[in-house]
Amino acid sequence: MAEVTNEALDAKIAATRSVLRAAAAEAPAAFANSLGAEDMVLTDLIVQEALPIEIFSLDTGRLPKETYDLIEHIATHYGLKLTLYFPRHENVESYVRQHGINAFYSSVELRRGCCHARKVEPLQRALAGKKAWITGLRAAQSTTRDGLPVREFDTANGLEKFNPLADWSDAEVWAYLRRFKVPYNALHDKFYPSIGCAPCTRAIAVGEDLRAGRWWWEDPASKECGLHLKKA
Repeated sequence: MAEVTNEALDAKIAATRSVLRAAAAEAPAAFANSLGAEDMVLTDLIVQEALPIEIFSLDTGRLPKETYDLIEHIATHYGLKLTLYFPRHENVESYVRQHGINAFYSSVELRRGCCHARKVEPLQRALAGKKAWITGLRAAQSTTRDGLPVREFDTANGLEKFNPLADWSDAEVWAYLRRFKVPYNALHDKFYPSIGCAPCTRAIAVGEDLRAGRWWWEDPASKECGLHLKKA
């Protein structure tokens, strides 16, 4: 991992703070914290800046233990209780009854159906009434995120979408976490650079793409859950 100088990191932090302040000005604004390394950078900045931004997470019901541990750590470290959104039980029950408990392994269509019930629909409720949505997306994370803008209009949800870390590298994310002693998901220390639901996430080998452990049985071009798909 390339070394990051304090000067370079300070410049990225200043730019990100500016983006977060712009997002907060679009009130009401909310940050979708997926509890990965990037999201902890943004959580720390939002808390330190005392910005009027709601911080929420999606509890799909199939998260790893380490992710729940981090939710508790956030509460003790920052005095912050994340707003949690859960799937509607009838949607999950219908999916499982029709397709099976692990049907998402069978096809991209069925996997996206599971993601829709457990993530997309809860996100829509979380964003209802909001004017700005903040994410921890980075362009360097995968081929599906090339050219990611810092700000765009999200036609699917009808609001402004901010990606303050769009141009951050993996090295810069970790330089921030270490410099400011920010809590992070313990799975990152077990070679999980990208963390989602437990059955859909695995550790990666040296040299693999950062998101190789997400839906590893699929083609890289399909590796999005539907939260960030653009409406045609």
